[in-house]
Amino acid sequence: QVQLVESGGGLVQAGGSLRLSCAASGRTFSSYVMGWFRQAPGKEREFVAAISWSGASTIYADSVKGRFTISRDNAKSTVTLQMNSLKPEDTAVYYCAASRNSVGRTTTPAYDYWGQGTQVTVSS
Repeated sequence: QVQLVESGGGLVQAGGSLRLSCAASGRTFSSYVMGWFRQAPGKEREFVAAISWSGASTIYADSVKGRFTISRDNAKSTVTLQMNSLKPEDTAVYYCAASRNSVGRTTTPAYDYWGQGTQVTVSS
């Protein structure tokens, strides 16, 4: 069992930056692929980024590539999403998730545990 708690969301102007963090409980954090998803009002939850258990492999949605960076610290059981050059279309609730599957799996059913989400709002 893994419990995930996100933090770091907020309101920012377009072009600004935010740093989301996800704290995980459980002794097996380092064995999970970790991902970030987001869900805007009226839209389905979509993949944002994922990182392998070792941190050696990362994958990003095309819409955030070059602007967002995912990283993890297995010693602290945390995963971070650094978001730069934010756009109004990045506005959503952002969710941290843990998966026993490979880092290449980007669909919501591939993830086993989810946080409660943190709101990110980007004003124009």
